[in-house]
Amino acid sequence: MEFRVGGQRVAISVPNWAALQARVTERLAQRQGFALATMNLDHLVKLRRSATFRAAYAAQDFVVADGNPIVWLSRLAGRPVELIPGSDAILPLARIAAKQGIGVALVGSTPAALSRARSYLEREVRDLTVVALVSPPMGFDPEAPEARAVFDEIAESGAGLCFVALGAPKQEIFGAVGRKLLPHVGFAGIGAGLDFFAGAQQRAPEWTRKLAMEWLWRAVNNPRRLGLRYLRCLLILPAQSVRALLLRFFTLRP
Repeated sequence: MEFRVGGQRVAISVPNWAALQARVTERLAQRQGFALATMNLDHLVKLRRSATFRAAYAAQDFVVADGNPIVWLSRLAGRPVELIPGSDAILPLARIAAKQGIGVALVGSTPAALSRARSYLEREVRDLTVVALVSPPMGFDPEAPEARAVFDEIAESGAGLCFVALGAPKQEIFGAVGRKLLPHVGFAGIGAGLDFFAGAQQRAPEWTRKLAMEWLWRAVNNPRRLGLRYLRCLLILPAQSVRALLLRFFTLRP
């Protein structure tokens, strides 16, 4: 499944869970890094407005569908992909790292939340070692010279897999920069996943996720922060749906 934003092609490059786990397993086994982005409608909105974000997405090795609208559009296009939320990817990827004896770094959120997330992960994943907790300051810019200290800390820890919880577009930019500075480290953007583990944020109940209504639950519980974001997402759906149908019935030129 692919999208066109700002004159650039952005594709879901990993269609399902099996493919994601196989590719991450291979990369980590070979001590090769990667950058993983989890696409949703909010990302498509931001990609349309930011050349920097588009450049970061172009540097991602793996892109999965994090959002039911992306999955629905893929089905409409006749190119179905599975839903792979960033929060749900943390434990499977952590198990791969633990099995291969690879240390994990956690980046983002607050020191207290990261500490609780580490306790949760090391309790849930046998033999997992979290070797670094990095909580960048407010206003952190992954491309600024000051960010080098964060990457140096990850390098010194010996981590081979880094879960990045900075939100879009910072976590994708962070992964893109990290791929250049630390080519042996895998960077996975996972949104609020670590805060969920730490209890710093409450995730939508499982029944809402099964009904594909997590977005509504979040909007109702945080309308001031998410209301305008979801409105922008809804506004791009008609055009994206038309393009998905064109992909289904015609071969679109790049």
